[in-house]
Amino acid sequence: MPKATLYNVEGKEKGSIELSDKVFGIKSKNSVVHEVYIALESNRREPWAHTKDKSDVRGGGRKPWKQKGTGRARHGSNRSPIWKGGGVTFGPLSIRNYKKRINKKVKQLALRMCLSDKVVDSKLIVLEDLPTDGKTRTVNDLRNTLPGAGKSTLVIGVDTDEKTGFAVRNVPRLNLQRAIDVNVSDLLNHQYIVVSKKGVEVLEKRLG
Repeated sequence: MPKATLYNVEGKEKGSIELSDKVFGIKSKNSVVHEVYIALESNRREPWAHTKDKSDVRGGGRKPWKQKGTGRARHGSNRSPIWKGGGVTFGPLSIRNYKKRINKKVKQLALRMCLSDKVVDSKLIVLEDLPTDGKTRTVNDLRNTLPGAGKSTLVIGVDTDEKTGFAVRNVPRLNLQRAIDVNVSDLLNHQYIVVSKKGVEVLEKRLG
């Protein structure tokens, strides 16, 4: 059964905590994690780029010059893509859909794999409870006491109230997420995970 070191709110070791095999003891498979990560990032993507084609560009109502007799190439509109200021051929459009569908069970499996990797690498830190005074200094001092100080860290709690959110967001390379909402992207984008005991229980209930 996998175990993680347990710390108190002052950052001192208080022993260890046993974790669920079904959630924190899964053998990782890169292809599954990669598939879920790409789907999550694609679903987050917004199609901002947009170009106008020949029908959207202003002007071009009359023929630039007569068809014959000028010695120049024939043209029907100055909105043509080969003209400066004309439309764009096959350019990006804001109606493009980047969404990808992914099976719910596969998403949960990939999340278990990422959590298991953090345990194997000793990068999952379990706290008896998260600081509740809402002070940035308290959170900063605690993070500097725990392993991996200065590294990108995700704090996982049960209820992320406004006070805790303000305290965490002022600490560099530290982010906050609820255990019920955490996903593969959150885990892969942070080197260390700090989670409360109640957060572990929520994760085991959600994924077990």
